[in-house]
Amino acid sequence: MTTAIIRSSGLLPFTCEQAFDLAADIERYPEFLHGWVSARIQGREPNVCCVDQVVGMGPLRLQFLSRAILQRPVRIDVTSTQAPFRLFSLSWLIVAAPPQGCRVSVSANIELRSRVSQWMVNGILPTMMDEVIAAFEDRAHRLYSSAGTTAR
Repeated sequence: MTTAIIRSSGLLPFTCEQAFDLAADIERYPEFLHGWVSARIQGREPNVCCVDQVVGMGPLRLQFLSRAILQRPVRIDVTSTQAPFRLFSLSWLIVAAPPQGCRVSVSANIELRSRVSQWMVNGILPTMMDEVIAAFEDRAHRLYSSAGTTAR
């Protein structure tokens, strides 16, 4: 039993660089993303970082090491094949959308080793991805609107 790729997106009145900075600030995810219990950078190279994460999805708690490849300011790809996953792939795409700002999209493809856990995640993931985008929009407005740094 595999999951389909789940996508969600939103339009932000900010620059691609600002949206990228939010998505790349992985260690702050637990502060504003429901479900992210912890995220700690374990190693960093110029465009790659290894992240130890704990994500709660309903009654599940998934702890895993992931690799994030940062392609500033347009894309971030996060992957893992460590248990409990057969496959974990999460991608952020950031595209300029003048004159409004930028479109931020997130897509996830998660395949767990446990069929029961996979069944649970399949029911939770679509809503979770929409919540991730909503939380990023809220955080962007809190951080950037007060600073008067919207896209022009």
